Amino acid sequence: MPIFLIVEGKNDRSRLRRLLTSDITILCTFGTLNTAKLESLHKQVKDQEVYLFMDNDSSGKKIRGALRDVFPDAEQIYTRRGYAGVEGTPDEYLIAQLEKAGLEEFIIYPPPDVFG
Repeated sequence: MPIFLIVEGKNDRSRLRRLLTSDITILCTFGTLNTAKLESLHKQVKDQEVYLFMDNDSSGKKIRGALRDVFPDAEQIYTRRGYAGVEGTPDEYLIAQLEKAGLEEFIIYPPPDVFG
């Protein structure tokens, strides 16, 4: 069963793409949502499993609210306030949030730091 993750921008997508297997399709809102964009996302996702991972700022909250109306069963993933959005969140925190959402089997864990 396909799994979709919706993020705001292409930098968020590329950041998460490094941490997730290709089994998860990452879609972008590109920071704006209108009726056509919402319909397009809904057509792509249909009734598949979907996760929303937005920035913890006013824009992210607004986008999350609109997406929540279209995808009421979506799993919500949050980044911490103070991080520069999803793209500016440390990998360790992103991984912890993805694990909390139950996506462990799709995470590409970075190799342990041999010099750490």
